[in-house]
Amino acid sequence: MDKFMKRAVKLAIDNVEQGGGPFGAVLVKDGEIISEGVNELHETYDVSGHAELLAIRRAQEKLQTDDLSGYIMYASGEPCPMCLTAMYMVGIEEGFYCSSIEESAEYGIGGSVTIYNNLKKPREDRALKMTHMPLEKGAAHPMELWKKRQN
Repeated sequence: MDKFMKRAVKLAIDNVEQGGGPFGAVLVKDGEIISEGVNELHETYDVSGHAELLAIRRAQEKLQTDDLSGYIMYASGEPCPMCLTAMYMVGIEEGFYCSSIEESAEYGIGGSVTIYNNLKKPREDRALKMTHMPLEKGAAHPMELWKKRQN
């Protein structure tokens, strides 16, 4: 196991010892740790307080960027769908993890397996019902306004 994964696992162990979840994450660029995170849900009651999201958030704040292309995520556990999506959206193209979502489920942390399986289903068959409500004809459209501002 390399030093970055060892650090992610150490963060996770320390977090468990302090009453938190068993997840730690380390974001690396050019062989250097840029930021770290652990699950902080037990402290913040914020569903987005996952280790990977916090590492990303801290790097973006520190570097003042929305682009983390070329960065590598090391996580003690396989990223949940929310964290994985954030990694895609910020441009991270490579990551490593120790415990799979299936292994996490064996220890009683099975939400990711359920969500990943649900996302494979057609929209109408998912547990979370989402209904498309198009804007009224002629109404101001946020996407259109945004596109105009980009030009």
